Amino acid sequence: MTITPFDPRVLLAESRLGVLATIKADGRPQLSPVQPYFDREAEVLYVSMTEGRAKTANLRRDPRATLEVTSPDGRAWATAEGTATLTGPGTDPRGPEVEALVHYYRSAAGEHPDWDEYRSVMVSDRRVLMRMAVDHVYGEKLG
Repeated sequence: MTITPFDPRVLLAESRLGVLATIKADGRPQLSPVQPYFDREAEVLYVSMTEGRAKTANLRRDPRATLEVTSPDGRAWATAEGTATLTGPGTDPRGPEVEALVHYYRSAAGEHPDWDEYRSVMVSDRRVLMRMAVDHVYGEKLG
């Protein structure tokens, strides 16, 4: 029997639900559930968020972030650490800030049924794209 070693990057790439940790002004962690997309080849993690939320404000002040995901059965976990950059919010549905969100959506979920509507909502919701260059990944699979 061949045992395949656990690669936490595989779990990061497969997961569409995780917890993002940012740093509050007082130094304590602030945790938010998010829908991440991990580009394994580029070692970059993406998350769409809204301007004005705690995680967005925290990242504008201190770009260090950590994301953790778990397997559906809870027996494996993976953590990615890195430095985030934020793009947006955009004011033009065809502007570069919204184009970055379109690229994120296509990578994470495929084609949207109405791109014009998506672009409009990204502007009206004041969406921001977090791009985190991952510099450390670790995790474990139990039993």
